[in-house]
Amino acid sequence: MTSSFLNRFGAMALVVGLALGLAASAEAGPPARAPHAMVAAADERAVNAALDILKAGGSAADAAIAAQLVLGLVEPQSSGIGGGGFLLHFDATTGMIDSYDGRETAPAGATPDQFLTLDEKKQKRKDVALGGLSVGVPGLFRLLELVHTNHGTLPWARLFEPAIALADQGFAISPRLAEAIAKTDALNSFETTRNYFFDATGKPKSAGTRLTNPEYAATLRAVASGGANAFYSGAIAADIVTAVRGASINPGRLVAEDLALYHAVRRPPLCGNYRAHLVCGMGPPTSGGTTVLETLQLLERFDLSALAPGSLDAVHLISEASRLAFADRDRYLTDPDYVTVPLEGLFEPEYIAARSALIDPDRAQGVVAPGSPKGSGMLADAASIVPEGESTSHLVVADVAGNVVTFTSSIERAFGSYLMARGFLLNNELTDFNFDPKKDGAPVANRVEPGKRPRSSMAPTLVFTPDGGLAYALGSPGGPRIIGYVAQSLIALIDWRLDIQAVFDLPRHINRNGATELEADTPLSALADGLKSRGHDIKIAPLTSGLQGIAFGPDGLEGGADPRREGIAKGY
Repeated sequence: MTSSFLNRFGAMALVVGLALGLAASAEAGPPARAPHAMVAAADERAVNAALDILKAGGSAADAAIAAQLVLGLVEPQSSGIGGGGFLLHFDATTGMIDSYDGRETAPAGATPDQFLTLDEKKQKRKDVALGGLSVGVPGLFRLLELVHTNHGTLPWARLFEPAIALADQGFAISPRLAEAIAKTDALNSFETTRNYFFDATGKPKSAGTRLTNPEYAATLRAVASGGANAFYSGAIAADIVTAVRGASINPGRLVAEDLALYHAVRRPPLCGNYRAHLVCGMGPPTSGGTTVLETLQLLERFDLSALAPGSLDAVHLISEASRLAFADRDRYLTDPDYVTVPLEGLFEPEYIAARSALIDPDRAQGVVAPGSPKGSGMLADAASIVPEGESTSHLVVADVAGNVVTFTSSIERAFGSYLMARGFLLNNELTDFNFDPKKDGAPVANRVEPGKRPRSSMAPTLVFTPDGGLAYALGSPGGPRIIGYVAQSLIALIDWRLDIQAVFDLPRHINRNGATELEADTPLSALADGLKSRGHDIKIAPLTSGLQGIAFGPDGLEGGADPRREGIAKGY
């Protein structure tokens, strides 16, 4: 269950690397610096709550829990107690990494064909994401409770105080939340959501509007005193079931027993070497750690340090490695409790060498087929096309003892299913399953099944120096593009040796085994013609990463926050 970072994958050089080389902005500010402790999260109010917990003697785990409960209130479009997440914890005393899976599960009544029409055609994702059918069993509170049991120091109830106070006293709607409300017309679909996010005239509530949430405060009080069981049974669970099954649009299949049986899982972390650094991430059911690591491994034979960030050669090579890793992701990555995932085969040196040899430094491959690693079965590949949207959040905490949490959480798309219960939004994570249960006669690994956890792309990551010291902790929101954002950041930190804020300021690009996407309104757009001449299909679009991270050095801590969102890093 618990594993040191020198786990069974260490000898396999299991490393990651979707690097996205780009030119750092000349106007980039310095990272936040502090000698003792640091928090980086998507909202300053969550950061302040975490810092208060740390100053009261709390651990990194305690502070992360407090921050997450605040994020669920002030950034409800992105994450919350109606969703789930993945968390890595580093214990500075023992050198151990614990990897926690709080991913949502499909209800017992879920079926492989539930997102198909009567004539067995896939429904449009936007049509089934709304309402109860897309709601998975929330995993967040079981995750947080398990982490607190293993790594907390302050009393559980103490961690709820900042979020309860904000919910009771009110908080100002941030510009990003106001923008998300204004552009999400379907929030009007359900009365409770409409009443919370819109005023009496039906207009979206604007930035600066003071919002209170006494129902959320009451929910938190119940769980603060009764533990996670107060959420997964009794009146709160009954109201979740009523909201899902009684939805006026796409009523769902969740029942009370689904909630009662939910459990978070402690899994082995996925670790391996890149340029003599050890990179550790989450294994399945998220594809994040695996795909990031495979991308880096495929790139290791190339001297990226000799290439300029944002250069044509760097973007080309990273894109080609990424498309190969995504091809494997789309076929093999899923819930390992339901389908055998060929992890060891994916990272055997012979397999990596053969796949890497497909990368032509001068020519794009186009769409590539997945490989055939040892241990792989007869599965069909099927990509999940998930819009980036406003959803998902990442936070990182380092405490005075050197313990660290890196934690990605989500309710899937912005505002999840648009259903609310007890003051919080419910996820639409079941749309992260592939809608086709079969393709070309073979089963799709990420098909819907009862009790199964849908494939994710969340990629909380820890990086260690060649001498074993902790170097970096980071992660990002962004749907499947999370993989590219994190891998690019690792390349920029390790190969190009940029400081963590400069890394997060970089323009973004990614290839998910299709078009090479370049971030709009950045210097990368100037590479379009050069990449086209090498055979790339090009798409220029906003790429809204939300990276948060901490760098660890002999002079203390440096924190970074992505300028594309409202994140901040602060310490003391």
